[in-house]
Amino acid sequence: MRKMSQKKKSKEHKNISIIGDGGMGTVLGMLLCEKGMSARMWGYDAEQLGEFARRRENMKFLPGYRIPDSLVLEPDDASIMAGVDLVVSAVPCQYMRRVWERLKDHLPENVPIVSVAKGIENGTLLRPTQVLADVIGGNVQCAVLSGPTIADELARKLPATACAAAEDTDLAEAVQHIFSDDVPWLRVYSNTDVLGVELAGAMKNVIAIAAGIIDGLGLGDNAKAALLTRGLAEITRLGLAMGARQETFAGLTGLGDLVTTCISPTGRNRSFGERIGRGVSVEQAKGVTESVVEGIATCESVVALADRYDVEMPITQAIYHVIFKGKSVQAALSDLMSRRLKPE
Repeated sequence: MRKMSQKKKSKEHKNISIIGDGGMGTVLGMLLCEKGMSARMWGYDAEQLGEFARRRENMKFLPGYRIPDSLVLEPDDASIMAGVDLVVSAVPCQYMRRVWERLKDHLPENVPIVSVAKGIENGTLLRPTQVLADVIGGNVQCAVLSGPTIADELARKLPATACAAAEDTDLAEAVQHIFSDDVPWLRVYSNTDVLGVELAGAMKNVIAIAAGIIDGLGLGDNAKAALLTRGLAEITRLGLAMGARQETFAGLTGLGDLVTTCISPTGRNRSFGERIGRGVSVEQAKGVTESVVEGIATCESVVALADRYDVEMPITQAIYHVIFKGKSVQAALSDLMSRRLKPE
């Protein structure tokens, strides 16, 4: 009986606005339109959004896939929020505050926001849903959609899974149905551990940079397996210290997303690390992609959180010193391999 009521509730969210015109925002808009929902997508650069609309293709972030005519590309701040039932926030974490300061006055009351951002804001050390609450204020309802969801593979309708997380079980299940009902290639689970889901989604990007470095150095599969295992261990340590649930880190948004991000040849964080492993400078590696490499900024925030909660995170510390302190990857690897022996 509960499932029926939740499915009915999900169908009430028929007018959905997507804030952010990156790859994930675009592919979710495509998915919603295919389901027959009314979807609009907003971008901070009206000229760029207009070009996407003229070509019916997101040439910058999701090239090669046609944007359906039913997906309205709306640059106007007020119009994107008019009559909306649900908002998807697909803005990179470090830009969320600026974007939502601009849009918050147009957001109708009691409209839930689903964040698909993965990161931790520098300085404040806030997670995406916390940034939304901080900027918008009041009793804003927030959920998270996360997991091993590479936008290009979603656009190709390859089988995928994700997790809808919210402290309110009804909201988590409503989001679950919105993105999973009548979509045979995407299965969405629900979760109430928003803290764990957001932490896992953010921290895996740092480990993915390390995985890319291993690929760039040609260190092999044994080294990468060790990295993923020990990386997940330190992600879990910080998560537990902050109050998250251990099982979250063994699930889709923890282990699942970590594996995908560390092995995908198209992943921005892994690719950034691979360039460094091949000898490219950090600044040059940054300049190769127009997309945001979230793991760079997140690494700085995670190091600060680890210090705050007194959690040992040697891999994250190593990546931090390579990116921000000019340490060589060879020296960082040597330090990791020569650490004091201890039980697993």
